[in-house]
This record gives sequence, structure tokens and C-alpha cells, in this order.
Amino acid sequence: MTNTALATDAGYGTTLRALRSPLSKPPEHGALLLELVRCATLAANGHNTQPWKFRLSPDVISIQPDLARRTPVVDPDEHHLWVSLGCATENLVLAAAALGKHADVVFGPPEVHVALDNTTPAPSPLVDAIFQRQCTRAEYDGQVLPTDVLEELARAADRRGVHLLLLTERAKIEGVLGCVTQGNSAQIRDRAFVSELKNWIRFNEADALAAGDGLFSRLTGNPTLPRWLGNMMFSMLLSEKSENEKCVKQLRSSSGVAVFVGEHADPAHWFEVGRAYEHFALAATALGVRTAFLNQPVEVPVVRTQFAQWLGLGAGRPDLVVRFGRGSQMPFSLRRPVADVIVR
Repeated sequence: MTNTALATDAGYGTTLRALRSPLSKPPEHGALLLELVRCATLAANGHNTQPWKFRLSPDVISIQPDLARRTPVVDPDEHHLWVSLGCATENLVLAAAALGKHADVVFGPPEVHVALDNTTPAPSPLVDAIFQRQCTRAEYDGQVLPTDVLEELARAADRRGVHLLLLTERAKIEGVLGCVTQGNSAQIRDRAFVSELKNWIRFNEADALAAGDGLFSRLTGNPTLPRWLGNMMFSMLLSEKSENEKCVKQLRSSSGVAVFVGEHADPAHWFEVGRAYEHFALAATALGVRTAFLNQPVEVPVVRTQFAQWLGLGAGRPDLVVRFGRGSQMPFSLRRPVADVIVR
């Protein structure tokens, strides 16, 4: 099925139900590989660009970066791209285990190889969470999370080469907020950034279905609009002040902030950061905790340096900033059909 067919053959809800249906064990090995790819594509990724391609062989799934889907303004060194591939790999590994396949991951670059061997099936709540996880871009309830929940989240992110900072004190959250608004202001003033962001906005259901990617306006609580009107309103209403006010409300409503730090600033460690974050996000979902990126402090180089110093990282590079807390579910984003992400 092509992306265009999504718009004509099924509505948004019908497409989502098929996309996020529970994990199934197909009778044929080839179909099982396709099921694993479906799970992988449900991973978190920047701007919902889905910057990945999959190549299938009998017992190996190779994951490649799709450079045509990179975002050179917000992600000039492809940091977010490799994080996204790490997220997809983690989904694939967990789903494979549930279907009786041990996954041995070998990082390239230029691609990631996941070799599959038979093993005893290992169902997990994290696998169920693959189909419910989302970046919930809304306000949370601001309540303090119990210590045992925070400890479980920290364990979920425990990965060699990745360090997690969990910030739950209000003074710390306010410190993060200062860096978020500083980074946000710099981005909104950057015409190239705004143009790139706008390119990934889907203003209505038909456009979201036709593309199968991007940031559907309804996911952030905004109204759906005809494309021509959405383009006009986006340019008129997007402002430094309004975006900063939104960030303030969202962050102050959160229970805490998770900052992920790779041991080194290179694709191999960005990939591991992605795996650690995805495991964290799935554990949060299983615990009824929402998550969302607020990555402005790590996307603007001068702010990133200041943020690292404030965190006490020295020359270390903070990779991801994630707020978390309890809140209501928002509409889910789409993904492109599995057939569209497989290469021969």
C-alpha cells in the first residue's frame, strides 16, 4: 500500500487501529520479520520524520538511516537521526524476544544489523507498551511520582555508555526551564528552523494520512485546518512568546525531567542513547507515566554548552531532555506503511 492509498482507503482511526494492533505471531517467518519492522517503526523519532529503512534477509534485519528524511537545520550532525535508529532497534529487540527470537545487535555505521536466533518467547509489559507509547505534548497533573516508580524508570534507562539524570526538585526543573526557553527563543528567531519545522506539520487528517509521517496538528491539541489556512495561521501565530509560554506550562506541570547523556558524542553512543530512552519511555508507558521531548537545550549549540555546565557535565554533551508525569492520552501519530520502509 502506498502513502496516498492511506488517504483513500481508510480513515485516520481505522489506519491507527491497524498500525497499533497488538503483537501477533505470524505462521510464516517472512511475515514475522514484517511484524518486527512494524514494531520498530512505532518508535520515537524526531519530528516523526521516520528516518529509517529496513533491509530483510532470512535471519537478519538491517536498519539503515534514510538521509532523505534528515532535518539538517535542527539536527546538523545527525544526532537525532542516530537516536531515532536506536529507538527503533530497541522496539525490534523487545518484540523479537516476545516472539521467540533472540536479537543480536551489531552497530555499523552505516547501518545496524540485527541477527535473529530462536529462543524461548519472553512476553513483557514493555512489548504491550510499544503500541501505546507516545510523546504526549500536553500538560500533566504536576504530582510527585512515588520513589519506586522513579527507581523503576531509572533502571529501565540503565545502559552501558549512557548516563541518566533524573531531576525532580522544583528548583532543578526551573533551571531546565530557563535553558528550554533560551533555546526555544533562538530557534523561533531562526527562519531556517521555522521553515524546516513547518515542512513537517500536517494541518489536517487528509494530509496526515497521505504522508503517513510528520506532526499532525491535532496531536498537540490544535485544531485541524485546510492546508492553505494552516500555512497562513502557522506563520501568523507562531511566536517566541507563545511558544515559551507553552513550554513553561508544560514543564511546570511535569513531575520531573530526564536528561540522557552519552559517554561520547558519536553515532555509536547516540544510538545507545536512543535505545536507553526508548526502554525508559516504554517502562513509563507501562507505569501510566507520560513522556515528551523538550530538546531545545540540546539543539542550540551555545545553549547546549551552558546546559552541560549547569548540569555539571564539563565537556560532556547532554543528548535528550524529556519531561515526564501523569496526564491524559493525546491522539496518536501515524507511521508509513511497512512496505514503504523496506528496501531490497
